[in-house]
Amino acid sequence: MNKAIIGRKVGMTQIFTAEGKVIPVTVVEAGPCPVVQIKTVEKDGYAALKLGFDETSEKRVNKPELGQFKKAGVKPQKVLKEFRLNDLSSYEVGKEVTVEVFKNGDRVDVAGTSKGHGFTGVIKRWNQHRLKETHGVGPVHREVGSLGSFNPARVFKLMHMPGQYGHERVTVQNLEIVKVDAARNALLIKGAIPGAKGSVVTVCDSVKAK
Repeated sequence: MNKAIIGRKVGMTQIFTAEGKVIPVTVVEAGPCPVVQIKTVEKDGYAALKLGFDETSEKRVNKPELGQFKKAGVKPQKVLKEFRLNDLSSYEVGKEVTVEVFKNGDRVDVAGTSKGHGFTGVIKRWNQHRLKETHGVGPVHREVGSLGSFNPARVFKLMHMPGQYGHERVTVQNLEIVKVDAARNALLIKGAIPGAKGSVVTVCDSVKAK
């Protein structure tokens, strides 16, 4: 992984190729992301690049973060993310990373927080079917049903049951960048990505790209 950036999901649309083919794309407003810190193996034990995103006021950050921003010579940022890149030689503290690090046709992995659905039942959470709509079946049509056999008399781990659905980190791999719009700081990525409109996502080189 050599390139990475932080962005915000704007929404989905579609674009047309010269041949008239329709391509569904997700618009991501990415960067500019200032380089807040460059971690090294000698000093920190691992090599990583720390980027900021979404400028905010000094009142919105704590004192340790504020000191880090002042040391780097950048304005306070609402979002901080670390990326373990293979080559950090082209980055400098205080400089900005823009969408121009990517180009049309690049393959990327997009990570974000999926939409939260709260506490849901097994039909919505695990796509199970309802119980029979017939005589002898009480008002339990949307309940779990059997949780296992008679022996051993216990419920096994990983059994599909009601619970929290969504609001978890999801990564979609090997998506194609259809267009890089440097004037609007936008990336047009083919297909859908996790998260609601306005949520923060990270875009980096695909681990599956050849």
